[in-house]
Amino acid sequence: MRQRRLGAQGPVVSALGLGCMGMSTSYGVPDDVESLRTLDRAVELGVTLLDTADAYGRGANEEFLGRWLGGQPAAVRDGLVVSTKFGLRHDAATGRVNAVDTSAAWVRAACHASLRRLGTDRIDLYYMHRRDPAVPIEETVGALAELVAEGSVRHLGLSEVSPQTLRRAHAVHPISAVQLEHSLFTRDVLAGDMLATCRELGIGVVAYSPLGRGMLTGALTSLDDLTADDARRRWPRFADENLAHNLALVRAVRAVAESLGCTPAQAVLAWLLAQGEDIVPIPGTKRRAYLEENAAAADLVLSPEQADRIRAAVPDGAVAGERYPLAALARLGH
Repeated sequence: MRQRRLGAQGPVVSALGLGCMGMSTSYGVPDDVESLRTLDRAVELGVTLLDTADAYGRGANEEFLGRWLGGQPAAVRDGLVVSTKFGLRHDAATGRVNAVDTSAAWVRAACHASLRRLGTDRIDLYYMHRRDPAVPIEETVGALAELVAEGSVRHLGLSEVSPQTLRRAHAVHPISAVQLEHSLFTRDVLAGDMLATCRELGIGVVAYSPLGRGMLTGALTSLDDLTADDARRRWPRFADENLAHNLALVRAVRAVAESLGCTPAQAVLAWLLAQGEDIVPIPGTKRRAYLEENAAAADLVLSPEQADRIRAAVPDGAVAGERYPLAALARLGH
């Protein structure tokens, strides 16, 4: 697997990482046995960036990843960049996210809770998952810098913040990466100021949901393909009034991919990789077959003409529906 550096002073990681959330929550029924085999296979393929968060299953995904990490030789653990996130808090009764806490006290408490669940002595890349605009970013990053100084955290990241917040944060302590939803279906990163700001400051971009939460793989044909408790049933792009429209776009992507001799997932991941050496997609999966399919995209080098054809399959503004429900949208871009 080819490698890329996250930020001017950040870690070197595989060109494609692995999102681990779906191994424990949100996307259908967990399969621990297959998920563990998928993690093993990721190491064999040279995937070194593993992504989780304390919000995924209210700590369950960190615990799952921690059990796997505990069974790995020191040399394997040392070769991995394990990233997690803090900041989202849950309602005890419903289990749904109901608050954002980025106070200095919560930074420390959340970090040490994540370290316990992961069973590790350091978090290689620690993100603020969302920002509470009532808390100065200088307070949050100042607390994170203390964790770096004590060795609990190696590198810092932010997720879904504004360019202004990123500048203020980076002035307190170097930020290695910004995690943003970035895919053929969500191209805000290319249209706004964030990518230019990241490049000016020497900060990498980690692209989450690069396959449009699975829709861009072409495997989804209707809502019947999702389990009753799949979180995507609550998201606008999967709603009945939007899904048929968006699946027509996916069919256009498939036609281009077939002409290139690859799968839709490989085409859109290769397109993302072609947007710059500072972009690292983290497609999530709990299946070895999908992991292997995704990893092969790192070897698919597109010509500018081929990249343009992939982008043209999904015209600007063509995707129907917001990328998040309204409550989640309100937590973005602070």
